[in-house]
Amino acid sequence: MPSVKNAETLVAKLSEIAMRRYSMIEEGDRVLVAVSGGKDSMTLAHDLAMKRKWWPVRYEMLALHIVTDFAPESNQRQLADLLGSWNIPHVALEVPVIGRLKEGRAMNCYWCATQRRTELIRYALAEGFTKIALGHHLDDIVETLFMNMLYKGEMSGMAPMVRYVKYPLAVIRPLALCDETQIRAFVEEKGFGASTSVCPYDADSRRKVMRAKLRELTGGSIELKRNIFDSMSHVNPEYLA
Repeated sequence: MPSVKNAETLVAKLSEIAMRRYSMIEEGDRVLVAVSGGKDSMTLAHDLAMKRKWWPVRYEMLALHIVTDFAPESNQRQLADLLGSWNIPHVALEVPVIGRLKEGRAMNCYWCATQRRTELIRYALAEGFTKIALGHHLDDIVETLFMNMLYKGEMSGMAPMVRYVKYPLAVIRPLALCDETQIRAFVEEKGFGASTSVCPYDADSRRKVMRAKLRELTGGSIELKRNIFDSMSHVNPEYLA
């Protein structure tokens, strides 16, 4: 991993730029932060907790940890202690992802993500939250762009902020401008543990394949990944079919 100095300061600045650029937080927002215990969501939770102390508008936050029936042994005690040290209230919600599969259907990443996102929305609506914060970073967004082009035949991805049409909710991704190496460096610099994926369906996912291809394409260059990210808002329709 490339050396990243002052990772906490860098991540905090990049997330600040993203939050201001896309107007992610508004006065009185109640933000539901999806936390898995991994490096991305824990970095997000820590960053939003620190910003809450000085951000120009007031907002509340709560961390929601979804426990699935194929990875029930997540370290909830360690997760709760860490969130508590940052003064973030935390709720664990059990979701039977495999239990909801219809007969004859195979388990896959898309199904799991759909079930977890559904429960996030349900909880947010029931408890009066206005924003759902997700820990997707620059690499996730660029990978999704290429995955959608290759496997869906469309140019689309993860927007830094999306307002639902059907619900009084918006999804925000404050880490949208942060490279994964910067997040890894942040976690190492802060010295807090982050759990690794224990999902048995993760090893052969399309995203891992795309991550390797993106690394080959960009050579790990953050600048090149940012150029790809910027291209999504610099579209020249005159030169597209």
